Amino acid sequence: MFALEAKSANTPATEKKKFNLKAGMQSFGTKLSGMVLPNIGAFIAWGLITAIFLKGGWLPNAQLAKMITPMVTYLLPLLIAFSGGSMVAGHRGGVVGAIAAMGVIVGTNVPMFIGAMVMGPLGGWCIKKWDDRVQDKIRQGFEMLVNNFSAGIIGMLLAIVGFFLMGPIISGLTNAMAAGVDWIINHGLLWLANIFIEPAKILFLNNAINQGILTPLGIQAAAEHGKSILFLLEPDPGPGLGVLLAFALFGKGAAKGSAPSAIIIHFLGGIHEIYFPYVLMKPALFLSVMAGGVTGTTLFSIFNVGLKSSPSPGSILSLLAMSPVNIGNYIGLIVGVTGATAVSFLISAFILRRDKGTGDELAASEAKMKSMKAEAKGQDVAAAKDVMSQAKGIKQIIFACDAGMGSSAMGASILRDKVKKAGLDLSVTNTAISNLQDKPGLLVVTQEELADRAKKQTPDAAHVAVENFLNSPKYDEIIASLKAEAVGGTDETATKETPKAKQETPEDELNDIDFDKITEVDFLHHDQNIGSATMAQATFRSELRKLNKDVKVRNVAIGEIDDKDHVLIIASKETARRVKLQFANVQVYTVDGLLNATNYDKLIEKLK
Repeated sequence: MFALEAKSANTPATEKKKFNLKAGMQSFGTKLSGMVLPNIGAFIAWGLITAIFLKGGWLPNAQLAKMITPMVTYLLPLLIAFSGGSMVAGHRGGVVGAIAAMGVIVGTNVPMFIGAMVMGPLGGWCIKKWDDRVQDKIRQGFEMLVNNFSAGIIGMLLAIVGFFLMGPIISGLTNAMAAGVDWIINHGLLWLANIFIEPAKILFLNNAINQGILTPLGIQAAAEHGKSILFLLEPDPGPGLGVLLAFALFGKGAAKGSAPSAIIIHFLGGIHEIYFPYVLMKPALFLSVMAGGVTGTTLFSIFNVGLKSSPSPGSILSLLAMSPVNIGNYIGLIVGVTGATAVSFLISAFILRRDKGTGDELAASEAKMKSMKAEAKGQDVAAAKDVMSQAKGIKQIIFACDAGMGSSAMGASILRDKVKKAGLDLSVTNTAISNLQDKPGLLVVTQEELADRAKKQTPDAAHVAVENFLNSPKYDEIIASLKAEAVGGTDETATKETPKAKQETPEDELNDIDFDKITEVDFLHHDQNIGSATMAQATFRSELRKLNKDVKVRNVAIGEIDDKDHVLIIASKETARRVKLQFANVQVYTVDGLLNATNYDKLIEKLK
């Protein structure tokens, strides 16, 4: 027994350590990708110039092609170094980082992307430490002199170190890594990478893998060979497309209904994060994306396919735009993506067709899973509501994700529309977690996987974590809370102002409802009781049909309520308070639980 208790006591620490390790990996990956992603436009420009004006391109032009080598040798590494230094010490750190990177660039004869990723942050760190030590000791009037010369001197010293020491070391490492990649490609083993890449993508390491590792190596290979297959390992849309197609044809419930629009966003828009929740919903689908990725990479290798530069976002349109002007490359690219899609689809279809659940059961299962997941993390299952009840004076909402693009931009757009419809004067934007700045009146919305990093970056802000940026019921809770505060009320004040309502019995509420007007009954859900609301709706509708009563029954979120007196809202106590505060015309019936209410029989009896 003692041994068992000791094991139990150690378990939380072990779990915490694992979680922190994962968060640390994500954070490190974000720092790598954070140096590349802000400059992805420059990479695309270089890729387009190469594809268009290089000999054998769309419009060969020897004069304009002279830009290609200086861009890949100097411009792109310096931009990376500047971004790396800026992440550590702002613009001043970026300047010193760029100076430091110049040493490794000139001191080697290979594109120094990895060197820039080292020297840029190093330059920022050095100038930051200098400023921390010296800034308070500078005499008044000498600030500009000291700051300018310190940046110049530190940058010069780091450039010299980079030229003589870091340059040869990093060049050797880069060449060794490139040689290793070439060996893997030549021996037909590159497909093994997808066994790790595909699951890592879904764990939100996609930008770290692509922009932090594959892009620098791919740029070096493309500069030497004119194209690189490394640009295709992570952005291949085939595996995700196969999963979404399977859900569109064989899925159930909300997943089936949302899959067609997700296909467009994923395949044409290049937002791969859109399919992650579908895979996480059924972990067996990890096999689908891994098999699809392996198939795609194998076909790319067989057809000798490569791209000129990194496609961003990972849209089929971006892939085609970055392809060399070669009919064989275009055919191989399409065959590879199609093959990856087909294999992923077949495996996903097999898994989904064997699924015995119904749409309602799936929703209930998801709700239960979220509740258990929140409890396991020590979080309140109604986290969004509780966060918003404590957050006052929200002036800005920021959606934060790994890269600050793609899914967070779409989530911000969705909530911005809800804010506008609610008549609230709030700024809703999106950014990368690394760019968050802690300030009063800030609400940060991020994915559950990234919540800890966001809280660490902005500890004083209010934080709401969602499972899916594109479809979260928590948005309605946010809007309801913000609107309640805007009209000068909260849940607590609503309770204090209506003590009589608080003491009302179910019988009293039944007597207060004008059943002559009721033509619609809505079961109100939030993200933790979607399943119970769905089952309550089905049971309630079934009982009405037995009595031949023509009353519409819906399962809605708070943002979907039609504020009319012919609508009867059935909600839990906490949610009912919000409805009464936010809506003036709907009628409300409060229950302890949507599935265990005692007065449904009397309610159904009174409905016309």
